Amino acid sequence: MHPIPSPATARAEAASDAVDPRLDELLRGAVAVGLALVLLLPAARGTHAVIGWLPLWLLVMPASAWWALHRFRLPRPQASRAVPAPATRSPRRAPVQARRRARVATAARMPHAA
Repeated sequence: MHPIPSPATARAEAASDAVDPRLDELLRGAVAVGLALVLLLPAARGTHAVIGWLPLWLLVMPASAWWALHRFRLPRPQASRAVPAPATRSPRRAPVQARRRARVATAARMPHAA
């Protein structure tokens, strides 16, 4: 579990989150070119004897590198679709241990075979 960052740490991390725009543009272009190749050329959907499955290298690897460049952030929801968080949250109660019910002795019970 990660510790909760202080506001000063959060500001410092936000300042260091700057992505090099040249690398971002290069990876975005690689993803676009790979997608175009995989969609338009049937040979790009196959395998190569040396490097293996081509869509992996043409599309998936550049896309995962681009995602890693942005520190694996998920896309943010648009403001029109975003649901505001509730103002207050009730505290969660700890679960209570279930209790066993007392057995009722009955005269009509049959003995169990071992």
